Amino acid sequence: MPSRSALFSQRSLIIALLILLACGFLATSLLGYFSSRGAIRDGIVNTELPLTSDTVYSEIQKDLIRPVLISSMIAQDTFLRDWVLAGEQEPERITRYLDEILSQQNTCTAFFVSERSHTYYQAKGVLKQVKPDAWRDAWYYRVRESQAPYEINVDLDMANHDKLTVFINYRVLDYDQRFIGAAGVGLSVESVVKLIDAYQQRYQRAVLFTDANGKVILTGSDGSMHGLRAGQQLADSKAFETLLARMPVPSPGSHEYQDEAGHSHFLNVRPIPELDWYLLVDKRESGALDRVRQSLYLNLAICAMITLVVLSLLNAMVKRHQQSIESLATLDSLTGLPNRRSFDLLAGQALQQAKRENAPLVALLIDLDHFKLLNDTHGHLAGDEVLRQFANVLQGSLRQSDILCRWGGEEFIVLLRETEGRQAIDVAEKVRRRTEQLIFSYNDQPLRLTTSIGLSALQPDDSLHSLLTRADHALYRAKQGGRNRVCSEMPGAVHA
Repeated sequence: MPSRSALFSQRSLIIALLILLACGFLATSLLGYFSSRGAIRDGIVNTELPLTSDTVYSEIQKDLIRPVLISSMIAQDTFLRDWVLAGEQEPERITRYLDEILSQQNTCTAFFVSERSHTYYQAKGVLKQVKPDAWRDAWYYRVRESQAPYEINVDLDMANHDKLTVFINYRVLDYDQRFIGAAGVGLSVESVVKLIDAYQQRYQRAVLFTDANGKVILTGSDGSMHGLRAGQQLADSKAFETLLARMPVPSPGSHEYQDEAGHSHFLNVRPIPELDWYLLVDKRESGALDRVRQSLYLNLAICAMITLVVLSLLNAMVKRHQQSIESLATLDSLTGLPNRRSFDLLAGQALQQAKRENAPLVALLIDLDHFKLLNDTHGHLAGDEVLRQFANVLQGSLRQSDILCRWGGEEFIVLLRETEGRQAIDVAEKVRRRTEQLIFSYNDQPLRLTTSIGLSALQPDDSLHSLLTRADHALYRAKQGGRNRVCSEMPGAVHA
């Protein structure tokens, strides 16, 4: 766990950087203001329009970060990979999984395409089979051959009535880093359209997005820049004749041109490499002098807002990082179950509560039989995978109120609350039978294991140590009695 001084130093550095950033914004805005007194034209070209482009660009990046993280989470989810490697049984399971992603993460679509079956799964069910010769499926084969972990592209979403959508297509790899499909989410472009409307109204400037050939991809809901709408070419407007004569396709930088009515315009073009788009911000020269002071105040407000947002995000990241480190200290890194340190805290509370309320409490000490032989035969990676799968068996056999942890090696420990006598033995037998019947797998190799379980019930004068000691004695008898059995040291209980 990081020390308080280290966290304080880290946060102090972040605050210092943000202060420098804020000071830089302030100095740039003031310099633009005073410079524009004598050179309004240079101020518009070099300060106002680029700043607007940067702000819009930063908003787009912010909207893209979250779906990229969500897509990465899906692609690395062990449930998805295990389901695919198990043969894609019960398609409703993956459909339910994608539907939960859709509802919880507030995206407009969530999908997975299998390399084995070429099936396109989405939240409403199986959409189709992808084919190499289908133009709608070209993205999948492009992702399959790509060396990058993911790509971002804008395409029509067949699952949502061909709605224009920003897709994050993430490569899904198995545990041996082999390609097994593509997964991700889609982000509606409607939010970008609303953002364009807000900036056009606030700045009295036209904002639109084009592709590399000058085709308008996105603009405001009422059109923009000389009446152009999505789907049209810049060349469709006579206002751009003189500009396009010098610049047939969008060129990054600032440009000046005159429309068909003779009005001078300043145009800033900025590439958006994530989407292979260009952002165009246009402003008429007339009226610029009256808005110089207003633009200064507006720029300062935007800079302050960005600084506060960045400060909030960075502070949240520091807190999440600290929480993650604390979780690692109390969770077993292999199975994700509580470790001994966490168990001591939880068990101590459960013991005090059971004695205070005179409630029953049963300890189960569980050990995988012949686990060392499995490690020696199939390797430690196989053993690790079996432990992860066995942890899932335990979690599926217990209640939310029960306490489960990895005790060490192949040993696990369980505290059953409000459970006594035959009921506790039934729970242990359920775990034993499920383990005996389950076929564990590693690299497509079927593995079978059994488990031995020792039980002990809490007595009035018990400590946690004495309770677990009796459970350990019962486990020893189960091992000595031939393994794959349940033995108990509970007064009045029948030894299994």
